[in-house]
Amino acid sequence: MLPTTAALLAVLAALLAWPVPALLARARWPGRDPLVALLCWQAIGLAGGLSIIGALLVHGLAPWGHSLPEAAWSVLTAHSATEPVRGDHWVALTLAAVLASELVGVLVLSWVRITRTRRRHRELLELVVQPAPQPDTRLLEHPAPVAFCIPGARPLLVLSSGMVAELDEEQLAAVVAHERAHLGERHHLLLLPFVAWKAALPVLPAAERAHGAVRELVEMRADDVALTSLHGATPRRTLAEAIVAAAGGPGGGVPTGALAVSGAGVRARVVRLLEPPDPLSPAARWGALAAAVLLLLLPTALLLVPAVV
Repeated sequence: MLPTTAALLAVLAALLAWPVPALLARARWPGRDPLVALLCWQAIGLAGGLSIIGALLVHGLAPWGHSLPEAAWSVLTAHSATEPVRGDHWVALTLAAVLASELVGVLVLSWVRITRTRRRHRELLELVVQPAPQPDTRLLEHPAPVAFCIPGARPLLVLSSGMVAELDEEQLAAVVAHERAHLGERHHLLLLPFVAWKAALPVLPAAERAHGAVRELVEMRADDVALTSLHGATPRRTLAEAIVAAAGGPGGGVPTGALAVSGAGVRARVVRLLEPPDPLSPAARWGALAAAVLLLLLPTALLLVPAVV
């Protein structure tokens, strides 16, 4: 039973390592519902990691039992293997331990590094910023049109003097709404697993592709949330103009680890705002969510179901 389970998990891991992320990254529907697309990307990342580690673990433990729980219990209780233990079993167990440690370790290390960087930038900025006219924002003397937020326990939303000078009141309100959307929905947490995935597996094309796609979807989602709180005759055009103004300024004003209104996919976001696509139908939306849930359940079922059949 376990060799078959290991083979199925390996096939699933291979699909989630390249063709599935490639198809989702090229698909057009994510721009119609960034939130659902973000959930799908999270499911791909979690299911992919579970599949590859599970495949190695299941193959390595095969001599100790007919299911993963049975084999794991036999090893933990120091029972002898019921079948010969070959070298490939030890190699698989070693690789599973190394890969699991690397993925978890890089995730924790990325979180620690980003948190420290944000804390350092926040402490430095708090020395030079001053209250801005917009509520809960700070003004930074900087000639370029820059707006960004630094997430964390004490979030900081910063507007540059260049941004305040260049944009009108409605455009500034759009910028602030965009940054508040990042903070309110904890978008930095959605990005973290893909930052870690990219750092842990830099040679895997899917890691770079997933990181770029998630960064763009996070910005689109923030645009959508911002639009729900904007007033005026043309809120979409107002937000698009603010994004273009921020993107057109010289670089270097946004700290590492911050989320800026001029983030990823500026051109696609502006086109999307000025020519909004049709939203996903309820059937398509629920279908995508169901696919994400099933994707998470599949490797879990492959690991546990043999123990009860």
